[in-house]
Amino acid sequence: MSEAVRDLFERYHACWADRDPDRIAALHAPDSIFHLHSGGKPARGRAEIRAAAAANFALVPDLTFELVNLRVGDDFWTVQWTLTGTSVVGNPVDVDIMDLVLVADGEVLEKHTYVDGVAMQAALTPPAV
Repeated sequence: MSEAVRDLFERYHACWADRDPDRIAALHAPDSIFHLHSGGKPARGRAEIRAAAAANFALVPDLTFELVNLRVGDDFWTVQWTLTGTSVVGNPVDVDIMDLVLVADGEVLEKHTYVDGVAMQAALTPPAV
């Protein structure tokens, strides 16, 4: 395992745990990609990545991450999380995600997040009246 990649993971995760889109974007390479694989297009470049992270935090303002599994290599990490919190519509969030993150020169090149779409949609659907 690369200690430099593990250190980048720790710093990057701290930005997500702190819900800080500016710090998240700063750890990405200028031409990086963040793709939340839930039907939307990838965010490209730091400005779009910052906006995408902020939009995600707006959906679950009290978002927390529970680490399930982490694997770190020389130029990547992959991590499984359980996300919890309360969605913007007031529903509980309990969603599994998997990240594949490619890195080089101390920066994130690509972040691909695969989400349990059924659980996320349930969390974001307003309660029936």
